[in-house]
Amino acid sequence: MARELEVWLFAERVGSLALIDGRLNFSYAPDWLSRTDAVTLSSSLPLQAEPFDDHHARPFFAGLLPEGQLRRLIAQQFQVSSQNDFALLDHIGGECAGAVTLLEPGQPLSSPEHGHDVQWLSDEEIVAILDELPHRPMLAGKDGLRLSLAGAQDKLPVVFDGDRIGLPRNGTPSSHILKPAIRTLADTVSNEGFCLALADAMQLKPAKSQVRSVLGRQFLLVERYDRVADAQGLRQRLHQEDFCQALGVVPEMKYQNEGGPDLVQCFDLVRRATRPSAPHILHMLDYVIFNALIGNHDAHAKNFSLLYAGKSAVLAPLYDVLSTAAYPTLTPKMAMKIGSKYKFSEVQARHWDQFLEAVGLSRAQARKRILALAKSMPTTARKLQSGPSRGFGSHGIVEQIVTLIEQRSALTVRRLSAPAADMEEEPEPSA
Repeated sequence: MARELEVWLFAERVGSLALIDGRLNFSYAPDWLSRTDAVTLSSSLPLQAEPFDDHHARPFFAGLLPEGQLRRLIAQQFQVSSQNDFALLDHIGGECAGAVTLLEPGQPLSSPEHGHDVQWLSDEEIVAILDELPHRPMLAGKDGLRLSLAGAQDKLPVVFDGDRIGLPRNGTPSSHILKPAIRTLADTVSNEGFCLALADAMQLKPAKSQVRSVLGRQFLLVERYDRVADAQGLRQRLHQEDFCQALGVVPEMKYQNEGGPDLVQCFDLVRRATRPSAPHILHMLDYVIFNALIGNHDAHAKNFSLLYAGKSAVLAPLYDVLSTAAYPTLTPKMAMKIGSKYKFSEVQARHWDQFLEAVGLSRAQARKRILALAKSMPTTARKLQSGPSRGFGSHGIVEQIVTLIEQRSALTVRRLSAPAADMEEEPEPSA
């Protein structure tokens, strides 16, 4: 017997997700298909009357869920299989990335005017949640909470009013994502906070963030770009999807070396989905350069997204930018190749050129942009580090990142400015 969940986009029921013989099946609702203003749930799920089987439906819907150990812990909480996407969405698919909500058939959608059910937290309660998240991701099973975000790192959708932090209950839209420190790595809060602040200083328009501390415990608060306040001050959802969802790739294959998307597919997606595409292509180029220079080796396809804020998609702000190269225990391989190379230390001028040609960019103009960022980023990073307002100067991890940026930028400038067609292979200085 099939089980079903109703799939809502914004405040409209757009279709049904069914579990048939253990496999997902998604169908658009006939009423939705008949509307002149109907939009797709995903670039990988075009409007059509025929249902989508598990192969086509799973990339989008599984892409709404946490991954890895977080997923396993949530499954244990509800006593379901960690492989059961449907059961997990049934339990936590209320407040997801984008404007998607999954509800039991007949269950009413919480309306925005009633979406002010926030459990405001004391400092002590925030610390207790920070302690609880590693054992109970998304606070799964707590009364009134059905929260989900993709990724393998602890995080939690919250409401932040500029002063207080609260939990969004019973369908209330969140406003921010709370990201605790990663326990196995040193000072990831300052790391990501600095990298996002540097992207902002470089005018790359990343997701807005701030490092906060409660009773001596640091965490990062990232403003959700897929939430916006309307004229009445009520939070509304904007739809978005990450590149894996848009390309029909399941989350467990997000890395290029596992068969996941490469930069060519990512640029092709941006070119197809956005109008006009030229500015978004240039933004995507900036993201690739920035991630390379800060040493964010985990910039896979789920860490880029399309935001559906109008008639067509736009490239979402830069997010999840952590300098993984600052940690010697983490892999030196980048999630996606530049040219034919996974390791930044091996990327010569010809590999940048291979990449530029493959994604359809002018070599001369794009090289100018790479050089411009490589020349300006070290100075901007040092200035940001030494600025008194952010307090980054006291963190050793930030000094490591700035040094790494200086070394990578100098290496890039040297290799791209060399008079010969290419230089001999040279190792990247250790950082």
